[in-house]
Amino acid sequence: MVKVWASSCDHPKHGGTMNQAQVYAVDKQVYGIEYFAIVDLLKRYYDALYRCDTALLATVFHASAQYFTASSGELLHLDMNSYFPIVEQRTSPESSGDPYTFSIDSIEVTGAVMAIARMRSSMLGKDFIDLLTLIQIEGEWKIIAKVFHYTIHADKAILPTSQN
Repeated sequence: MVKVWASSCDHPKHGGTMNQAQVYAVDKQVYGIEYFAIVDLLKRYYDALYRCDTALLATVFHASAQYFTASSGELLHLDMNSYFPIVEQRTSPESSGDPYTFSIDSIEVTGAVMAIARMRSSMLGKDFIDLLTLIQIEGEWKIIAKVFHYTIHADKAILPTSQN
């Protein structure tokens, strides 16, 4: 098992810099797969969510991927055929002027074809923590499961009239 911790997605390919953990990961191939293949997948995942681009989203999720949250107090479980139309109908964070920010807390490669990524993002008035299970099939990394938690931004919460 190999763990790689990163504080942001400042990949040099995208004009950024790397921290020491990222440099180490680049120097070492993890089970024959370069670390940046996973980082690129995660960046495309966030790009797709930020733009509400389901065509791009379909390139990062496996067709059999599952989606789970219980942040509202009840379990929400969707497959991709149910999830993509929801994303398509949203007003994109990009068009509403939300800042483009996300971070990769960690990537843990647990085997030759499996990894787990923990990401944070803020959009749509919420702060998200995503736990993404990744699999590699035919040389390509895909998200097979998305389990996440969100909290509503304090400035977006609806307070009782006496507190507004």
